Amino acid sequence: MMTAEIIRYGAELQILVSVRGHPFERDPFDVALQGMDGVAMTFVDQPAAGLLMTPGGLSPFDALVLYDMPGIDFAHPDAPGFVEPTEQMKAGLAAALDQGIGIVALHHAIAGWPAWDDYAALLGGRFCYRPMTVRGRNVPDSGYRHDVTHTVSHVAGLDPVFAPIVDGIPASFTLTDELYLSQVFEDDVIPLLQSDARFEQDAFYSAHKAVQSEMFTREGWTHPAGSNLVGWVKRAGRSPLVYLQFGDGPKTYADANFRRLLSNAIRWVSSDAAMAWARND
Repeated sequence: MMTAEIIRYGAELQILVSVRGHPFERDPFDVALQGMDGVAMTFVDQPAAGLLMTPGGLSPFDALVLYDMPGIDFAHPDAPGFVEPTEQMKAGLAAALDQGIGIVALHHAIAGWPAWDDYAALLGGRFCYRPMTVRGRNVPDSGYRHDVTHTVSHVAGLDPVFAPIVDGIPASFTLTDELYLSQVFEDDVIPLLQSDARFEQDAFYSAHKAVQSEMFTREGWTHPAGSNLVGWVKRAGRSPLVYLQFGDGPKTYADANFRRLLSNAIRWVSSDAAMAWARND
């Protein structure tokens, strides 16, 4: 009987990119990722991508990029509906994280699997499309604001082990992108990047109202001031994870600092140093 073999091509890093669940402009995003030297991207749409999130499914890959938003049903009569992941999917991802797989999560990925509390703990925060319970507290739906021009800065005192993620990135730079007023678990993450934007209710719009076809309104919506962190690092099981809040559309995809950050993050989570840090060696 023949034994199946995992086939790897060349010396490139092999990256699985999970997409779908939130609209995005696929071609410009593909161009941004496929242009990285020494990195080969394999794009897989949800829900098929979720089936690969097991030790075996991820074995051909050096890292996983999450640019997806599974677990939300926007066609539900009381939109949004929340969809539970299968127990098989939960167990498969937990096993993969225990074995060690680098993860980079981008932008709307932080809203994925809202019915799965451990997923928010994995990413270090939660964007809420409706009022819900997060970490045992009742919280309002999150806020969004498109095309915000803001200044992003390195967090002071960054541990040298994380320096490769911001290598070649100016200490502060300007970016125009969508920002979120959402739940950030500051006590569970290692700060990497912060924004000078004002993360307060009157600077954002209600996500739940947007889902209910009331775009760009905050009428009747209240939300406490939020975190200014737009990038962080954390352990996800025994795996290193970087979350970058950037990535709304082509303007961001084309930005040189975004591309460099994303490339750096992918290379770092794939590195032996990151894996050793995540294992707490």
